[in-house]
This record gives sequence, structure tokens and C-alpha cells, in this order.
Amino acid sequence: MPPKVKITKKEIVRAALALVREQGAEALCARSVAGALGCSTQPVFSNFSSMEALAQATVRAAYEVYLGFLKDEVTLGKYPKYKCFGMAYIRFAREEKELFKLLFLRDRKGEELTPSADFNASVEMIMETNGIPRAVAERMHLEIWTCVHGIGTMLVTSFLPLDEALISEMLTDIYQGVRARHLQELGR
Repeated sequence: MPPKVKITKKEIVRAALALVREQGAEALCARSVAGALGCSTQPVFSNFSSMEALAQATVRAAYEVYLGFLKDEVTLGKYPKYKCFGMAYIRFAREEKELFKLLFLRDRKGEELTPSADFNASVEMIMETNGIPRAVAERMHLEIWTCVHGIGTMLVTSFLPLDEALISEMLTDIYQGVRARHLQELGR
């Protein structure tokens, strides 16, 4: 009898991520993941206690893909670092529509919402660049990120076909306007 092929947790998550990319989060189920792997559902449930656990692992994997977009944009060095984060978020929306939906357009009711690593890094950049207190930097980032998210959402839903040059100008205008208002309030 030939040895059984062991399907790893990593392979299952990779298959789940590919499935979401191709068909959207609603296609994620044990049977579809097993089909993509060419196996029964047994390996899925041997590696994950529930579909919820696999869904959470898939969200974490999608977030890692998103962080790769941030790293790549910063490495390119085309924009100031804070702007790179906004441009990467928008590029992620354009290039990874289903993963963007999974991460940023799902219902969060019942989830514990804690600031993510990219949120904290963004706030730190604003504080350092402008010499302002954390509370002001958090407010600035929230205002700017809301606009960036809106642009990303317009792209992912094909609402507006914005090009990179226009998006870059828009982000500069948004940043400069929000920054000017907050610095004025601080008497600078």
C-alpha cells in the first residue's frame, strides 16, 4: 500500500487563499478547499478545528499578502514612506480585489478591533514627520485613511477608473489639507 500523502496546514491555507482570490470569500468551504487540493475534507478538518479557524487563517494569510504590498511600495521609494502606505493600500485594492474585500469590506460586528501594525506604523510616521502628539497623529491618520479606503473601495467595485497619477495627487492634497488644519489647531 502506498504511503498516505500528508497535506499540511500551510498547503490548505494556500489553497483557501487561492480560492478566495478566484471566487471570493463566499466560496470558502471545506469541500471547495478539498477539491482544490484533490483530497477529501478529512485533511482540512484534521488541520483545522472548524471552518471558522480556516477562515481566520485565510484572513491572516491575506493580511500577509497586503503587508507584502506595503513592503514592496516602500522598497520602490517612489513616494514618501507614509504616502507609500496609502498607495500600496490602493494598489492592493486594484490588484487583489477579493482579498481586499475579505480584509477591508467584511462585516466586523462582533470582532475585537485593535489597531493593526500598519495603523500603528502610520501614526508613528505622522508623529515623527510633524512633531505632533500621538492623539493628533491618530486623528490625522484616521481622516486620511478614511479617504484612502474610499478610493480603494471605488476601485475594487469599479465605481471610478482612477489612474495612479491622479490618485497620487489626491493623496497629496488630502494629506496637506488635513495636516494644515491640525497644525493650525496646534498653533503652528
